[in-house]
Amino acid sequence: MAVKYDGLSHCKLALVFAVLMDLMGVTSLLVGVFAPLEIQGRDFGDLLVYTGALLVLMSLAGWVMWYSGNIEGLTSKKELEGTVGGAVDRLARTLSRRIRIPRTHSSPT
Repeated sequence: MAVKYDGLSHCKLALVFAVLMDLMGVTSLLVGVFAPLEIQGRDFGDLLVYTGALLVLMSLAGWVMWYSGNIEGLTSKKELEGTVGGAVDRLARTLSRRIRIPRTHSSPT
């Protein structure tokens, strides 16, 4: 049976958010750097540069959400039971319990 991939079907909202933040951020950065923006003797170019950098940084959250929402093939906990992964999980749980339990040693007097 062939696996059908829908392309960008998962997390469309996160993709739109990331693309819009990138477009607005890059536009703000370029306008802030290249356009003379003086109003009553005050320069507002720096404000646009900082705003653009902040928007591009915010788009990173959208890209991470979109990418993590499109990961295919994650196995559930029930599927791992009885496999090597389940054995590794049990071993790790056992070891962490042994490490957590405080041991008391009696010293010779």
